[in-house]
Amino acid sequence: MIIPIDFLLDTWDVFLLVFIRITGLFVIAPIFSRRSIPLYHKIGFSFMLTILIINTIPNPELGTYQHILQFVFLLAKEFVVGIAIGYVAYLIFNGIYLAGQLIDMRIGFGMVNVLDPLSNIQIPITANFYFIICMIMFLGIDGHFILINAIAKSYNFLPIGAATFNEALINDILSLFTNIFFIGFKIAAPVTAAILVTDVALGVISKAVPQINVFVLGMPLKIGVGLLIMVSTLTVFKELAFLMMDGMDGEMYNFIIDMAGK
Repeated sequence: MIIPIDFLLDTWDVFLLVFIRITGLFVIAPIFSRRSIPLYHKIGFSFMLTILIINTIPNPELGTYQHILQFVFLLAKEFVVGIAIGYVAYLIFNGIYLAGQLIDMRIGFGMVNVLDPLSNIQIPITANFYFIICMIMFLGIDGHFILINAIAKSYNFLPIGAATFNEALINDILSLFTNIFFIGFKIAAPVTAAILVTDVALGVISKAVPQINVFVLGMPLKIGVGLLIMVSTLTVFKELAFLMMDGMDGEMYNFIIDMAGK
């Protein structure tokens, strides 16, 4: 592949602005932001993707800059646009963490977290299990291409330097947060209901047969019931995950359109 160096030198400022927006996406988006991907691979992929995209968008009229701070401000705005697009996908996947935390608190794993070396944060065991399944499904439906397609088509609605941060964007963020809690509660609902029934049954047993130590019996029973419900509802979880990923595409375009002020 021949890199058009002369073209890059003529439009270096546009190239840099496109590169910054794509880099913002890769900083936080699922899959691309994982620490298992070397940094120079991310930079190289962003560079090559920028070359492809810059040849498909009209050359914007950026005008002349009276001060370097004007160009720095434009760079920062494009970086925020890339982060906003990737953050939508990242936030939707955080519903998995919420569901895992709710399930772990009910079945007795609330104090047992594991360190994820790729994200460098402590996550619940159940959340890690669900998250791995979601990542496999995400790759299976070419979700990484959905992210690349979103950043490429963002220039059709949101040209360079045209981003605005208005009330509609804030409403979208609040609506997305509401949907994240709704997704988390929906995933954790079967296990939560089963554990609630188990707690009631243990309470009845403790009153009917005081000799039984329900504290010793309750912990393994809750773990067993919780794991059984999790395994039996994996099919439902798969359908919820697919709906969540389908909604991710629409939410990203909503953010792009709102930032364009349309």
